[in-house]
Amino acid sequence: MNQLYSEIKNNSFPLDLREIQVLKYNVFYDQISDFLKDEAKHCVAYYGLETSANLKFYCCIADDNNNSIIVFAHEINKDKPVLKSLTPVCSQLHIFEREIHENFGVEFEGHPWLKPVRYSHDRSDKSKIMDNYSFYEIESEELHEVGVGPIHAGVIEPGHFRFICNGEKVLHLEIQFGYQHRGIEKLFIEKNDALQRCVLSESIAGDTSVGHALAHSQLIESLADIQVSEALQIERCIALEMERLAIHIGDTAALCGDVAYQLGQVVCEALRTTIINTTQFWCGNRFGKGLIRPGGSNYTLSNNIVDEMLRVLDDTGRRYSEVTDLIYYLPSVLGRFDDIGILTRQQALSLGAVGMTARTCGILRDIRKTHPFQYYKNYPVRSVILETGDVLARGMERNLEARESVKIIRELIKIWRQKIKDIKKPVYDYNLKPNSFAISMVEGWRGEICHSAITDNNGNIAHYKVKDPSMHNWMALALTVRNQEISDFPVCNKSFNLSYCGNDL
Repeated sequence: MNQLYSEIKNNSFPLDLREIQVLKYNVFYDQISDFLKDEAKHCVAYYGLETSANLKFYCCIADDNNNSIIVFAHEINKDKPVLKSLTPVCSQLHIFEREIHENFGVEFEGHPWLKPVRYSHDRSDKSKIMDNYSFYEIESEELHEVGVGPIHAGVIEPGHFRFICNGEKVLHLEIQFGYQHRGIEKLFIEKNDALQRCVLSESIAGDTSVGHALAHSQLIESLADIQVSEALQIERCIALEMERLAIHIGDTAALCGDVAYQLGQVVCEALRTTIINTTQFWCGNRFGKGLIRPGGSNYTLSNNIVDEMLRVLDDTGRRYSEVTDLIYYLPSVLGRFDDIGILTRQQALSLGAVGMTARTCGILRDIRKTHPFQYYKNYPVRSVILETGDVLARGMERNLEARESVKIIRELIKIWRQKIKDIKKPVYDYNLKPNSFAISMVEGWRGEICHSAITDNNGNIAHYKVKDPSMHNWMALALTVRNQEISDFPVCNKSFNLSYCGNDL
C-alpha cells in the first residue's frame, strides 16, 4: 500500500479497519509532523486502545481544505511503552499525549509536561493521586500562590485553579481536573441497550445535550447504515441552533454579571428562559434531552410548534439585539472587556483551539462549514470570525452568533415547511458493521464535538472515544490570564465557559 493513511471524505462515514494501515512510529511521526505544519489541518482525535500484546493508536486529522478526515495508525509493544514526543514539533498534540500517558503509561520522551489530564479512575498508575500531585512552583519571596476550588462559591462543577501571582498580577495559572470519575467511555461499551447509550450521550455535558446526542446518533447511523430524511436533518439542525442560541444568551448574562452590569444580566437571563422553554414545548425537556435519537424522532416538529418557535424568536431576537446594543456600547462594560484576556492567533493555532475560541482569533474552525453534517451539507453557514482574541471578542462572538442562529432557524423552518415529513420512529434494534472505524463530528456551541467508535468481529462496540471541545481549549484560559490582574480571572473564565464534566469523562 503506497498511501500511508486512510481518508474519510464525508463526516460520519465508516472505514473498514483493514483499510487503515498500521505504520511504524518513525513513519507516523514524520507524517503527522508534516501534516500539521498546514494551518488548515488540526488534530481532532489521538488515542490508544489495548490489544492482546500491543497498544494500538489512532490519530485523526481534520483537513479543512477538502472537508476530509485523515486517519493514521501505529502500534507499540505494551511492555515497552516509550515513544518520541510529537509535542515539541506539534504543540497541539500536548493534551492527547498527556491523556495517552495517563491511560496507558506511555512515556513520551521530550514532552515538556506530562501532567494528568483528568486522573481517570482507570488510569495506568494508581499511585498518582491528587494529593501527591506536585503543582508548578516558582520560588521567590515576592510571589504568592492563590488556590481556587475544587469546591467553588457558586454551584459549578469541581476543578482546581492554582495561580502564581506577583501582587495582583498573574504570572502563571495551572488548571487541574479529575475530581469526577464517571467512566463514560467504558459505559458506551458496557451498555448493550441502544436507548441507554442515547441517554448516556446527552448526559456527557448537560449544557450540550443536543450536540453530544447528535454526535452519537450520527456515529450509530453511519455504522448501521441508517439513512434519515432531509426533514429530520433540518429538525436536528434547528435543535442544535436553539441550543447554541440559549447558551449564548445565558453566557451574555453571566458576562454582564461578572462586570456588575445588572440590567444586561437580568434581561439576558430572562431571554434565555424563553428559548429553553420553547425547546421544552417541543420535546418536554428544556435542554433537548430525548430529542435526538438514531434513525428517527419521538418529537417531530409540527406547525403549531414551529409557529410558537417563530413567535419566540421574533420577540427574543429583537429584545436580545436591543440589550446587546446597550451592553457593547457602555464604556463601563467595554472597559472591562476590551483588551482583557487576549489569546493570540499563534497561541490558538499552537493549542489546536476549536470553535468560538479559534474563531475569535481569526481562525475558521467551524465543522458546520468545513466538515458539514446533517442539513448543513445543503445550507451554507456564515461563520462569525473576529480577530482580537480578548474578552470583548468572545462576548461579541456570542452576540453575533446568537443573531445568526435566529436567522438560520428561520430559514431552516422555511425549507422544512416544503419538505415531505417522512420522519420515522427511532431505531434501537440496529446491527453495526463489524471490524469498522467511524468518527462523527458536530459543531456544538463551544465548538467541535467528536465521537469515534471501533467495532469487533461481531459488530459490537469494542472501543468508544469522546472528545468535548473543552479538551482543546482549557489551556487557552491559562494563557489568557497571564499578566492580567487576578480580579480579571472570573470574566476571562466566563468568556470561555468551558466544560468541567466534558473534560472529566
